[in-house]
Amino acid sequence: MRLEILPVPGIGDVTEGDDLAALIATAAPWLHDGDVLVVTSKIVSKAEGRLVDVPADGPERLAARDEVLAAETVRVVASRGATRIVQTHHGFVMASAGIDASNVDKTRLVLLPEDPDASARALRAALRDRYDLDVGVIISDTMGRPWRNGLTDVALGVAGMPAIRDHRGEIDPYGNELQLTQIAVVDELAGAGELIKGKCDQVPVAVVRGYLGVARTDDGAGARALIRDAELDLFSLGTAEAQAAGLRAAATLPDGTGAEPADPVAVARAIAAVADVVAPGTVFTHIIDEEVRVGLVATVPGWPTAATGLLLGAPPTPVDQPDLVRFGTDLQRLRTALAAEGISSALLPPPYGSTASAALAI
Repeated sequence: MRLEILPVPGIGDVTEGDDLAALIATAAPWLHDGDVLVVTSKIVSKAEGRLVDVPADGPERLAARDEVLAAETVRVVASRGATRIVQTHHGFVMASAGIDASNVDKTRLVLLPEDPDASARALRAALRDRYDLDVGVIISDTMGRPWRNGLTDVALGVAGMPAIRDHRGEIDPYGNELQLTQIAVVDELAGAGELIKGKCDQVPVAVVRGYLGVARTDDGAGARALIRDAELDLFSLGTAEAQAAGLRAAATLPDGTGAEPADPVAVARAIAAVADVVAPGTVFTHIIDEEVRVGLVATVPGWPTAATGLLLGAPPTPVDQPDLVRFGTDLQRLRTALAAEGISSALLPPPYGSTASAALAI
């Protein structure tokens, strides 16, 4: 495969209502079937009128920008100072919802296209119907990336080609079946196009020639195929936000016991996690011996039938009322540490005749 990346200069400033297909076809009469157009989302937004008026400067501008950002935000992922990483209504997770103030009048902000996949399909259809060109179209924008410094262009909208090349089930040269490999080829092509575009060069469109994955038939599933389902996203919150969510969950920790026996190693980790913060003299004991546990369980009032393990807690002695308050706090600390290990628990009265002051069913 030989790839060429070609700039499309001469498009000029784009304003609301402009015909992008005509602008591109006029600026690049050399386009031919199978090319992939990488189109900066900003000119798509401008042509579609996705602009809002804001004050040119001062605190009024910042307040207006915050209002626009809130309107474009479905969920705040992370916030650090003035930086907001949010999820947009499209499903994209990006800084400031993709709102841009570059290459536009100072009294306006540019929003992302309302539906970038639809924008890509419309541009592809116009080039096909009016100029007899069968091309792929990628609507691109700049994003940061977790774990790495620097920005790169990615695909927000796609038409005429698959967004992902799926290698699962293929056999590598060593005879291994590929299990997980799915390549976001449209993101790679968007990044390639950015090499010859740029915010200051006024080249909003690039052409990638020689890529063999252009569909030549339907538009395909679009860039929406790149958006990971929330339940599969292992990094759906920033660190501080995840910690705050965990603290809120700890404050409302429900009673419960799991059907599977708790891992003794995990229980030991939970006890060790709170060892340095509980009151001096407070002792937590995981009853591991099954015969001892069964004997004690028989004396615990209200023992839940689903519980598979027993933890006993004893406060320092002698004990007064403030010590009991602290002991209750320490029990909640332990329950939170157990929950962090995936172990549910329920606080019960102590076994009859036991010197322990509390029992936890786990």
